[in-house]
Amino acid sequence: MSEEMMNTKEVAHYLGIHEKQVYALIGQKRIPATRVTGKWVFPRKLIDEWIESNARSGLEQARQKTKRVEGGLLASGSNDLILDMLQTHVRRMHPDFYLFSASTGSTDGLKALNLGYTDIAWSHLFDPETGEYNIPFLPVYVPNVKPVVVNLYYRELGLLVAARNPLNIRGFEDLARRDVRLINRQKGSGTRNLIDRNLTRLGIDPAHIRGYEDEVYTHLEVGLSVLSNETDVGIATIAVSQLLGLPFIPITRERFDMVLGQQTFFQQGIQTLMEVLKSDTFRTKVARLGNYDFKDSGKILYAP
Repeated sequence: MSEEMMNTKEVAHYLGIHEKQVYALIGQKRIPATRVTGKWVFPRKLIDEWIESNARSGLEQARQKTKRVEGGLLASGSNDLILDMLQTHVRRMHPDFYLFSASTGSTDGLKALNLGYTDIAWSHLFDPETGEYNIPFLPVYVPNVKPVVVNLYYRELGLLVAARNPLNIRGFEDLARRDVRLINRQKGSGTRNLIDRNLTRLGIDPAHIRGYEDEVYTHLEVGLSVLSNETDVGIATIAVSQLLGLPFIPITRERFDMVLGQQTFFQQGIQTLMEVLKSDTFRTKVARLGNYDFKDSGKILYAP
């Protein structure tokens, strides 16, 4: 099967579902498919467009629900374990305020912000040409919004490996070894961009990496995959390493920001969010999970 076309088994793997579910979608006419010589084939481009369309639809439904909740904000984009903790502390300290968050990856979070489907985009996209995070991507992904970029924290990303690191994995070079299985992050996520950037730097063909096509959407899923021995290595935050007791090989210290429109910035909900983020209660809890740096937390980094 050509790279542009997929058969039923390939599209099931691509979508992470069972083949029977693919046939059910075909029967309901909910997935783009063409019958050729008695077999179903799926144009990869149309499948990608179908995935994006369904993601937009889901975000729009969530956006409409959020509008009906007074004091509620919708966030989407990158994933971090302490964002879940942040939501818990927000509800505990301000029970009348609701924060809904979806892990879509940094790129899709910014796109959703541009389309008006979300109030906040969590992002850690790095631009190697400028050495800057997030801001260089605003003209590309958020052209229809006057964005404000506010720092949340700095965090460490690294390789998570099995206890005692039996395969002696030390860096990106080891991902090309045939005895090493990778668990990857989804396209468009900041972590996936980090992986691909380093593979390009080292001249490693992704096709030579076992597990490169196996994608998950959160750092915790990466850690659980390693912990359960489904894979040998993945990239996640130090918080996941601490939580699951997995060895952590540092790769980079990165800036994690929230991007939002100027009008949203002045809403009470944002001030509530920043109040919780700066609270001693929240930071004491986070301190137990790793080296998160809040030195610039709440600082406006960009406002045109």
